Amino acid sequence: MKLGLVSAILPDLTFEQVIDYASNVGFECVEVCCWPKGKAVRRYAGITHIDLEGLDAKKMAYYMDYAKKRKISISSLGYYPNPLDPDKEAAAIAVEHIKKLIGVSAQMGIGMVTTFIGRDKNKTVEENLELFKKTWTPIVKLAEEKKVKIGIENCPMLFTANEWPGGNNLAANPDIWRKMFSLIPSKNLGLNLDPSHLCLIGASLTKCIYEFKNKIFHIHFKDVKIYQDKLDEYGYFSYPGLWHAPKLPGLGSVDFSAFCSALYDIRYKGPACIEVEDKAFEGNLNMVKRGIEQSYRYLRQFI
Repeated sequence: MKLGLVSAILPDLTFEQVIDYASNVGFECVEVCCWPKGKAVRRYAGITHIDLEGLDAKKMAYYMDYAKKRKISISSLGYYPNPLDPDKEAAAIAVEHIKKLIGVSAQMGIGMVTTFIGRDKNKTVEENLELFKKTWTPIVKLAEEKKVKIGIENCPMLFTANEWPGGNNLAANPDIWRKMFSLIPSKNLGLNLDPSHLCLIGASLTKCIYEFKNKIFHIHFKDVKIYQDKLDEYGYFSYPGLWHAPKLPGLGSVDFSAFCSALYDIRYKGPACIEVEDKAFEGNLNMVKRGIEQSYRYLRQFI
């Protein structure tokens, strides 16, 4: 495995500053956020460390060379919108940008895009699967043509009141993954697996690793803390923002020893990037870096 960092937690740094920092800490790769320029719709979104607007072959080569000289590989181009948004204009913008990312990822020789499937939160799973097949078939076809893998993160995007009732990302559990991969059977469509989301839904951290071993393209290392006193008050059927919090790896409920052991069992050799969303390590850049570096030290015992 290559231990890396998701660039979203460093929104005010340039691409060069992110790569320099990652290299100095000891990371081997970075998932580079590539949102369209504009206002963020939620926390950790709207981050642009590579802007596709006006991006040409010379600039692409510059980014790759800059990272290579610092012994950092770009694991993926990351962008996490809602391509199945009931707002047709928002969905169209998301789909178009994902397609652009696929083209850029191919040109840069990265070969990976990490994103969300999306979901219409007011429709059933069955209705969303139909929408998924219609929307994603041409996207996956393009990825196949360009020889780019698409890693879908298993985040339910069901944390707050405005994401209620169904959430904004369909690909939240193994049952749905099976159905997705059956509807669009492609070697280029797989998972960006985050153990914190498995923990959140009460699923095994390891069972899916063995079943979907050929579909795990990318890993996000993030932890989650469940507050039992708040769960006692609100229950599982409330939105999770009331009773959970993302944490640095090692500060929550995820058993990273078991998770990494299973990844070694399947001979996973891909990128595994720390995703920092712990509010206890925010407030200023020094605190953010402290959280990143603590996560790095913790995970180095497994990688």
